[in-house]
Amino acid sequence: MFDSGVFTSPFWEWFIIILTVGGILGCFALILWLGGDRPKDEKVKTMGHVWDETLEEYNNPLPRWWLNMFYLTLVFGIIYLILYPGLGSFAGILGWSEVKQYKLEMEAAETRYGPIYAKYAEDSIETLAKDPDAVQLGHRLYMTYCTICHGSDARGMPGFPNLRDDDWLSGSSPEAIEGTIKNGRNGMMPAWQTAIGDEGVKQVTQYVLSLSGRDHDQAAATKGQKTYAGMCIACHGPTGKGNQMFGAPNLTDNIWLYGGSVEQITETVSNGRQGKMPAHGEFLGGDKVHLLASYIYSVSSQNDDTVVVK
Repeated sequence: MFDSGVFTSPFWEWFIIILTVGGILGCFALILWLGGDRPKDEKVKTMGHVWDETLEEYNNPLPRWWLNMFYLTLVFGIIYLILYPGLGSFAGILGWSEVKQYKLEMEAAETRYGPIYAKYAEDSIETLAKDPDAVQLGHRLYMTYCTICHGSDARGMPGFPNLRDDDWLSGSSPEAIEGTIKNGRNGMMPAWQTAIGDEGVKQVTQYVLSLSGRDHDQAAATKGQKTYAGMCIACHGPTGKGNQMFGAPNLTDNIWLYGGSVEQITETVSNGRQGKMPAHGEFLGGDKVHLLASYIYSVSSQNDDTVVVK
């Protein structure tokens, strides 16, 4: 469906209408011209094509039933354009739109399936994480909405956290998990290349390696520690343990969201990172978010009673 507000001038709306209507009328004219009946006494002419001196191609009119099929197709097109969108911003007399159809389907689905999710709404996430039926429903929601980023096994991938370990950027409590799904998260690691230069980036990288007990250049790390204290301590803390309030990762546990090689850490320090977890609360609704959180909690390492999903 075309929205007249999209066009920079009415010209484009009329351009579409004229092309569409003109094309249909042109097809009618072409069929009438080529498919008209000839006088019975008129000799059928050939097209001038002859094969083996005996087989000629004649200019016979199309069968009437075939022509009628073309007419029916054109009439169908006219009726469709009257009922549905297709002529510029004209919405059709039925007022159909993709958005309207989507809302109707969602309302029908909510009427049918809403009560299934609602019956679990009053139970705590810890309780639901031990309920096989609730976990199964949560798993289906996860497979539909979360696998593209976090993977089918919930172990994540570069840039998308592993949901099964004990390293959580914004907290691993049931309430924190539910809040993350509902409201989303925005992570922002600023780029430091301009501020500290190439040498400063190398030194901070070596210090970050030292925080997790990795092999590093001690002299460079010592210098990098001073830069870290001035630039990084506000988010990652004085000891590099991170801060869940800011979504700043722990730099001492050797778990890396974007990779822990020297090159990857250098890239992070130089150019920063922009992580975004989209909010699903308005899209899914509270009951589904509650069940989805119970599934994620059930597979996370802080839950000792993992329910196996079959």
